[in-house]
Amino acid sequence: MRRALFTITLSCLALYAFSQEKKSETFTSDSSLVNASVSLCVAEAETGKVLIDYNSGVSLAPASVMKLITSAVALEKLGPDYTFKTRIGYTGKINKRWGRLRGNLIITGGGDPALGSKYFADHYRDFMISWIDEIKKLGIKKITGKVITDDSYYDFLPVPGKWLWEDAGNYYGAGAYGLSVYDNLYDIHFRTLSDSTLPVIKDVFPAECKTELTNFLLAAGTKDEGNVFSSPYGTVGWMAGTIPANQDDFVLQASVSDPPLLMAKMMTNQLRLNGVKVADNPSTLRIEKNYKASEIVPVAEVVSPAMSQIIEVLNHESVNLFAEHLIKELGKKFGNNGSTLAGAKVITEFLKEAGIDTNGMFIEDGSGLSPFDAINTREMVKLLVYMQNHGKYFKEYYASLPAAGKEGTLKSTFQDPIFYSRLKAKSGSMTRVRSYAGYFTALSGKKMVFSIIINNYSGPSKNIVSEIEENIKDLISKY
Repeated sequence: MRRALFTITLSCLALYAFSQEKKSETFTSDSSLVNASVSLCVAEAETGKVLIDYNSGVSLAPASVMKLITSAVALEKLGPDYTFKTRIGYTGKINKRWGRLRGNLIITGGGDPALGSKYFADHYRDFMISWIDEIKKLGIKKITGKVITDDSYYDFLPVPGKWLWEDAGNYYGAGAYGLSVYDNLYDIHFRTLSDSTLPVIKDVFPAECKTELTNFLLAAGTKDEGNVFSSPYGTVGWMAGTIPANQDDFVLQASVSDPPLLMAKMMTNQLRLNGVKVADNPSTLRIEKNYKASEIVPVAEVVSPAMSQIIEVLNHESVNLFAEHLIKELGKKFGNNGSTLAGAKVITEFLKEAGIDTNGMFIEDGSGLSPFDAINTREMVKLLVYMQNHGKYFKEYYASLPAAGKEGTLKSTFQDPIFYSRLKAKSGSMTRVRSYAGYFTALSGKKMVFSIIINNYSGPSKNIVSEIEENIKDLISKY
């Protein structure tokens, strides 16, 4: 009965244009939506003519649909061919007779969100070994100083202030640093026994990420409900919640608290393993408060994949880290400040210039992880229409959206054949939030844009998703 009521709700919205009072009554007749806020807007892609409007002006938390805004502005302002560079060089002088560098190795971050990322393994390969090969070609066998990473490209506030504390230490809550590496993630391997027993830590990878994490985890059931609580630049934290019982090797993935320092440690260890002695301990520019770098002699650099490739992964896989880097990069390039706040201002100005009403729009990050983000479906639809008709790089933007039932975050949803080759959209989800926005082609051939956001529903999220699928299917069939 609940399924039928919800289906009737959106179908009535789409096909019969009930009065606002009647619509409200129909929505609240579904028990899972009694206390929920629902917003829906559907428009013609070419003209922008709104065909369905229900609470489209209400500001709601969009979750990862926010990435559609961040990626649109990054593409339009930075361009699809834009790249990031990470450089390594040295200070001081090389005594070639003794193979000694009297100075330091400096790794300078350039804001690359994907350096060493698992999503671009073929692009980066083993870039550190390539750097070491170049260093050895210079005849360096010993470094009297240390490896220092310069992470000053962005500000030193890697985690947006409006993120929840419980998110920051987990894999999806990795912060954006001036020098990020390996997706800013590490793996904690556990062996678990029966329910209510304490999991045993087997290993940490990379090993340089070992920190003092107090273990409050318990083995229970089959679901991963474990959390890591840690802060940027911190050296201590704790783990709490439950992870599956009776597992020989269960992996809990956490965010690295200091990626620039991790990079310095890993480079130091690799140098030593490859026969280059390093005298001092690795460090970062943030730690070396009184450090004044002399002229850096360049040795090598790594160039990121193109912006279009980064954004395709960002929207297909919903990578929060990439989005947080892009909002800071917008602030760096167009606001002279590599901060989330500066980037949000750049995004807001772009939206205004595109004719989008930003009143009631609150941008606290680039990814949508903050529950304090708020947009409305009406202006989301306007942005999608703008990108199709006026965007310089709509081809790349459209390609970044996962195809229904086949790719990325839509791979396990929208699997009815009617969606194939007809729907490309971005999904968003967090606790009591489900959202979608994108493009679809009706059976008539009419191209449409849509946005739906639901906040504070009750009951299983899979039921909400199923109903959204059914109603978009209905729109494809009827328009």
